[in-house]
Amino acid sequence: MSFKSDIEIAQEATPKDIREIAAKLGLTEDDLDLYGKYKAKVDINLLQKPSGKKAKLILTTAINPTPAGEGKTTTTIGAADSLAALGKNCLVALREPSLGPVFGVKGGAAGGGYAQVIPMEDINLHFTGDFHAIGAANNLLAAMVDNHIFQGNVLDIDVRRVVWRRAVDMNDRQLRNIVNGLGGKAQGMPREDGFDITVASEVMAIFCLSNDIIDLKNRCAKIIVAYNRKGEPVTAGDLKAQGAMAALLKDALKPNLVQTLEGTPAFIHGGPFANIAHGCNSVLATKFAMNYADYVVTEGGFGADLGAEKFIDIKCRMADLKPDAVIIVATVKALKYNGGVGKNDLGPENLVALEAGLPNLLKHVENITQVFKLPAVVAINRFPTDTEAELKLVEDRCKELGVNVALSEVWGKGSKGGEVLAKELIRLTDTENNMEFAYDLEDPIKEKIRKIAQKIYGADDVAFTAKAEKEIANFDKLGFSNLPVCMAKTQYSLTDDQTKLGRPTGFTVTIRDLTVSAGAGFIVVLTGDVMKMPGLPKVPSAEKIDVDEKGVIAGLF
Repeated sequence: MSFKSDIEIAQEATPKDIREIAAKLGLTEDDLDLYGKYKAKVDINLLQKPSGKKAKLILTTAINPTPAGEGKTTTTIGAADSLAALGKNCLVALREPSLGPVFGVKGGAAGGGYAQVIPMEDINLHFTGDFHAIGAANNLLAAMVDNHIFQGNVLDIDVRRVVWRRAVDMNDRQLRNIVNGLGGKAQGMPREDGFDITVASEVMAIFCLSNDIIDLKNRCAKIIVAYNRKGEPVTAGDLKAQGAMAALLKDALKPNLVQTLEGTPAFIHGGPFANIAHGCNSVLATKFAMNYADYVVTEGGFGADLGAEKFIDIKCRMADLKPDAVIIVATVKALKYNGGVGKNDLGPENLVALEAGLPNLLKHVENITQVFKLPAVVAINRFPTDTEAELKLVEDRCKELGVNVALSEVWGKGSKGGEVLAKELIRLTDTENNMEFAYDLEDPIKEKIRKIAQKIYGADDVAFTAKAEKEIANFDKLGFSNLPVCMAKTQYSLTDDQTKLGRPTGFTVTIRDLTVSAGAGFIVVLTGDVMKMPGLPKVPSAEKIDVDEKGVIAGLF
């Protein structure tokens, strides 16, 4: 049996004019900046005009990612389509894909099968230029730092302690560490530097947490770019860079409106890294969606230990949001992988391995329902190889925790494959919940970290290196103690060791270093080395991507 590729399915679709999609939300052409027939940006000033709606917010998260895949974005889109098919006024809010993974190994991020957002080629490539604008703002600030040093260095910047790096939205390991300013006195001050991928820039995190252009400008001003020779922070505001940065980002700040294959409106806007940042689409897009729909389905990056925790403890806290229900996505294959089965042997029924891998899912369920006190449903993204016995085992174990399981077949069937899931979401969102955070902002920095590690990961304790201890003391002195913490940890395990699958116990999480994203408003806690500039694999996806004489793109997935 042959399957059509995602891009083939997307290209066979007949999308509606974006003005027709906007009309579903009560928006007119005057409210839009059109980018052709199928994409538009929406005027953010409309947020100042209350629509009278207060949507139910549904968060999609998952178990720890595995090579077998979980289908979180596909499930998110499919759930929105299924709600719409049941007659609900629904919107989906997603992150924008980065060009690095598109041309690297992961591929695009527009869903899959018959649960996609379109035009998928545009979304996965330049889209409306948001990421280029973010990269330009990042690099303007970098240029102003080096220009300040070159022009006399009134702020007494220590050239050995410039922490602001340049950015490009591409996987390029060659740029991780560079020396610039070579060529003589007229070419600048020679120093070590490097590039991060654009989604890892603090500008991206700021962009996604800002409520409006003034908030964005004020946050940009707080970015720490370097330290002076007294050890004091130097900010973008000290360089008077925030106004020009905001000018570059003014149009990008408008949420992007597109549609699913079934014509459900979709906002796709922003895309910060899910490890060193919070990994969610923009606050503006989420708030916009909640103003113009009755149900909004969105997602957090990676598994619930990272994505959902940051969505709740950072985004919800800052934006005054509260999910009404949570989808936890899993696959039988991924659970068997957590139970010790190799990637190439996941097809045959294996109840022993499934039983061994299920604790990973159950821990994420407990986190959502018992730590954050939110109602949840487990969505099993069904594969043809899944057996009835395997599916029943998952359902039985989840029901022991009081959580229902819904089979999701949206990849192959679109909205029809998510009807059971949608009905369960409607039921869950009709109940009240008293969401709790994992920690209080008033907790000391160490205590915030310890609470996440113990409550969310299941760790016995946390250990701090001497470097981490020094940075915590420094942040306390600089007045950053009351910021939320953003954990930078491997996504593949509940621990800080990616080889420990399932639900490990008896472990300690080691905190190796901390940095502050003062503009974004959180402290980044590093449990290991975080790769902020990925490299291309031996056979990059770029080798398979092509375009014909008619401009039709092939090879995207």
